[in-house]
Amino acid sequence: MTADPQPARQPVTLFTGQWADLPFEEVARLASAWGYDGLEIAASGDHLDLARAEADPRYLRERLDILDRHGLRVWAISHHLGGQAVCDDPIDFRHKAILRSEIWGDGDEEGVRRRAAEDMKRAARVARKLGADTVVGFTGSKIWKYVAMFPPVSQAVIDDGYEDFARRWNPVLDVFDAEGVRFAHEVHPSEIAYDYWTTVRALDAVDRRPAFGLNWDPSHMMWQNIDPVAFITDFADRIYHVDCKDTRVRTPNGRAGVLGSHLAWGDPRRGWDFVSTGHGDVPWEDAFRSLAAIGYDGPISVEWEDAGMDRLHGAAEAVGRIRAALWPLPDAAFDAAFSNQ
Repeated sequence: MTADPQPARQPVTLFTGQWADLPFEEVARLASAWGYDGLEIAASGDHLDLARAEADPRYLRERLDILDRHGLRVWAISHHLGGQAVCDDPIDFRHKAILRSEIWGDGDEEGVRRRAAEDMKRAARVARKLGADTVVGFTGSKIWKYVAMFPPVSQAVIDDGYEDFARRWNPVLDVFDAEGVRFAHEVHPSEIAYDYWTTVRALDAVDRRPAFGLNWDPSHMMWQNIDPVAFITDFADRIYHVDCKDTRVRTPNGRAGVLGSHLAWGDPRRGWDFVSTGHGDVPWEDAFRSLAAIGYDGPISVEWEDAGMDRLHGAAEAVGRIRAALWPLPDAAFDAAFSNQ
């Protein structure tokens, strides 16, 4: 993909999760200078404190004023970190590191899950106040720890995992319904839905209610050998948001497996790695053609991750690559000129 000066047919946004170490205003300034249309605001760092946003109208106004100053908009917010804790088992030091102190509390596992669920409800209310109609995030999973299937567990244990997901998330989704906001689950390892079949099962678990949809992020599909383009058409009615992150899968060498080998990001011994949009193996042109075919007209958000590239360079380059693939759609069939009618 190469840069294109023409405006994209959809807004191109930047996900702020990988920029939470910078002040929100600085991220907005950078994104605007690079040519982004808006931000997918992560509820982390100083970017968006959900409790403050709900309790203090001035704080919420400050967030919107920052966007206005830099000519940006918000179509979606993200609360991956809170969503992760709703169903996870165990809840441990990993969650303490990513959750706000009021959600972690005393660390009692069930208490953390309950507070995380309440925070997800809060995310729906805050999204509506910001004028956004989508919250992107994770669900967590009680049964991801059994993915290796040994020591073996019965089918009843797996069934209980999906029942647990539905029991914990349906009350959250009730609030999403009440606010007119949708939840876009990022299909991702460690979640209740991480591939095609687990996505089907998760949708069925909540009776395919409209409040629960999907965030299409192809990067996690590539290393699992899932066709990211077919995923778009298979779940055409559930693609509520799009995150663009790329993956480079290395030529099999008989050593590196798909599970990462406990090697750090960027280690050349890994079998795959996340890379900046357009530098990996995701078939972006096919994907954008399929998104257009299903009628997706929402934001295209760049989620920048690349251990081998400076993020300022990568995020600035990515917006041009995305715009180049969002060419204007035809207003008539290409063969209509052959008709005499």
